[in-house]
Order: sequence, then C-alpha cells, then structure tokens
Amino acid sequence: MEARARRPRTDRCSRILPTGRRSVTGGVTRRGSNRIQFDSEFDGVRYRPTLERAPTEANLRRARKQLDDIKARIADATFSFAEEFPDFRNVDQIDGAVGRRTCNQVFDEFMAHAESRLAKHDLAFATVDGYRKILDAVWRPKLGAEIFERVKYSTLVRIADAGRFKKKTYNNVVSALGCAFDYGYKDHPEKHNPAAGLRCFRLTKKDRPVIGPFIIQEAETLIAAIHRDWGEAQGNFDEFRFFRGLRPSEQIALLVSDCDVAQGKLSVTRARVMARDKDRTKTGEDRLIELCPRALEVLKRQLALRARMTLAGLIKHGKLFFKGNGDPIRNLQYPWVRWKRTLQITLKGRYREPYNARHSSVSWNLMIGKNPLWVAKQHGHSVQTMLDVYAAWTEGTKECDIAAIKRAMESRPLQPPRSAHTTAPVPLASREFGTDLALATHRCSARRGKISECNGGERGIRTRRKRQSDQ
Repeated sequence: MEARARRPRTDRCSRILPTGRRSVTGGVTRRGSNRIQFDSEFDGVRYRPTLERAPTEANLRRARKQLDDIKARIADATFSFAEEFPDFRNVDQIDGAVGRRTCNQVFDEFMAHAESRLAKHDLAFATVDGYRKILDAVWRPKLGAEIFERVKYSTLVRIADAGRFKKKTYNNVVSALGCAFDYGYKDHPEKHNPAAGLRCFRLTKKDRPVIGPFIIQEAETLIAAIHRDWGEAQGNFDEFRFFRGLRPSEQIALLVSDCDVAQGKLSVTRARVMARDKDRTKTGEDRLIELCPRALEVLKRQLALRARMTLAGLIKHGKLFFKGNGDPIRNLQYPWVRWKRTLQITLKGRYREPYNARHSSVSWNLMIGKNPLWVAKQHGHSVQTMLDVYAAWTEGTKECDIAAIKRAMESRPLQPPRSAHTTAPVPLASREFGTDLALATHRCSARRGKISECNGGERGIRTRRKRQSDQ
C-alpha cells in the first residue's frame, strides 16, 4: 500500500481570533544568515519585523513560542511593539494599532468604573465629579494622547508642579491621577506605576482655615437679626445650627421622620452635597444626637411652622428645613447668601463662614464642662480632632461666660425689641474670645443680590473651577 504523502512542515502559525473582530495571523521565517523574521497580520495590516538572531532550528522554535506569546498579549491589550521590536520603523504609530492604550482611554475606563460605583452607592457624587473635573482640566490636555505605559514619573511631576495650586488643591490633583493610574496598572501588575511616586503635601495647622467661634452674645445678636431680616424659616435654620452644631450638609438633608420630639433626639444618617442627597454623612457613620432645651424649642417651632404651611398647601415634601415660600433647600448657597447679608450689611460685622456656628456649638459644650467624648460623638468627629481644633477656645473661660452659655442653651432668650438700633454684644475680656464683631450703631436693611456659585463636596476630594489664567 502506498504510503500517504506527508505535508511539508511550515513555520506558519494558525489564525486566531483574540478579541472578537480583531484577528492576528502569521509565522516565523529565516531572514538571511543572522536574523529571524516575524510575519504577522493584525486588523488587516501586515507587519514583518525582524530580530537579530541566528535562524537555527532551536531559535526558530523559540521564535514560534514568542509569537504565540505575542498573540496572547495582543488579545489582552498588553502587547508593546516598541518593547518587542525596538528597531522596527514607525514603531510609535504601530503601538496604538496593536492594543496599546492611551491615557485618554484609561481615563475613560476609570471614569466608567467610578460611575458604576456611584450607581451602587459605593462612591459619592462629589468624589466622582471631582475626579472628572481634575482629569479633564489638568491631565487630559497634557497626557491624553500619550501611550499609557510610556508615561514617566518625571512627566507627571512636571505637569503637577506647573499648576499654580494651593496645597490642598495640589493634593486633590495628585490624588485623582493616582486613582486613575492605579486602575490602569491593575492590568500590568508586573510593571512599575509612575504615579505611585507622587506625594501629597503635608497640611499643617497653618494651612487650615482658622476657626472663629462666636461668643454667645454675638450669636444671639446675629440670630435675632436673621429672624428680622428673613423671617421665621431662615431664623430657625440658623438658630438651630448654633445650638445643635450639625454640619450644614447634614442639616439641609434632615427629614421630619428623623425627629423624635418626645425623646428630644435627632437621627443623622444622610447629607446633601452639591445639590444631591447621599445616604451617608461625611464620616460615613450614623449617629443619634440629643437636643438641648434651646435646640428642642427651635425644632418645635419649626415643626409648628411647617404644619401651618402644609395646611396652606405650600409644602409637599418631607424636609425639616425649607425656604420662606415652603420649597426645600436644595443647596447651601441659599442660607449662605442670607447669613452673609445679615452679618455684613445689617450688623456691619466681620465676616465668618456659617460653618463657624458648628464650631461655636462644640466650643460652648466644652466650656460648660460636657464630657469631651460625648461632645465628639454628638458632633461626629474624633476626640483628637476636637481637642486639636477647639482646646484653645476653652482656655480662660470666665464663670459669667459659662453661665451665659448655660442660660442660652437651656431656654430661648427674650427677643430684643424691634428698633432702628441694635445693641452691640459685650466682648469677653480674654483675647482668645475677642471676635471683633464691631456692630454698627444703626441698622441697614439687607438687600438681596446674586452671589457667584461655590462648588464643593464632602467625603472625598474637593474641586474648584480654575480661572482661565490658571489653566
């Protein structure tokens, strides 16, 4: 019987389909006496790079295995033409064609992953929005078209240092890039991530804004002025923030169902940041807080006001605090505009951010001798933070000051008569408590105006819109 003719052996490799519509074909052949040629086709384009290697049978077998490995890496989008064939012409243009991702592609994939985590309530909206703004404004213009795995540490440092950022903004810029590069290098654990070498600046006490708690007399004067200028809804909001000390984002997110008037307690489980509700606080911990008699009285007045406006058909939502017309407070700009107008125009006082009402609440509780651990838990921060920030404000407290704070927290003071003049508060003798409110001897009417929007966020990075000259 005639033997079947054997097919001649060929160095051609079979065709594979690594990534759906992408296809790679090819093989290895001898190229002269000292080179081996890799013949392959990728996405309809034929490439024939060579390596300086004697075309012996052993070397040809190694070349076939190398080609199989190349195909596998192309399928995983981890193949680098420049690393495999550094002497090949136009290698820079080929890298992108064989699966090498650009920084823009990695950033897009990272943001898609962040959006997915946001949808699953694993990330806050402010955090995702901050990532997007920083990548779009700082990193995409400089790195977007670059091959991701070719970006060097020195390039990242140069871009970060070129921006005229303050320490905290610089840290946010570096942090956002670090998260994106960490995501991208999950596909390349064997390679070094250049962004891992970027370091954030250390923030010292001098870098943080100086707190300015109000003395009790100043607070009472400001509360009375806000009631006169803006009405009961706004007055209750600011009075409550002084005597309960919630974060502003927590206070505007409160619902009527969070209140337990009978027990004198309040459940804090959510916050509202950048006009969006989120189901956790800044620290991610829920807390049940107690209300002092003054705060409880303000709460009862607010609930009574809400009941009247609900009967009038002005309120159709579950928010505890609301605008004068009954609409819910959707962002912190609304109460901030009124706070600022009353403090600077009506009272002619030195401006201090509304967050200082929270600082005042913490300081007052420490001054009257409340347990520091209790105060920290009630206000949702650590004991160390409380002592580092507020300890200085408790030094030199006089008995008369403590008595005034206790009286204010135990009951609602008598409302000052409506007149054309306001009485300046009596400042404390201790310089630590001198806040120089400097009230005017006459009362000016508050005027409404447009205030530029401030963007920010809690629990996550904070960003600001860069001026055109900074970009």
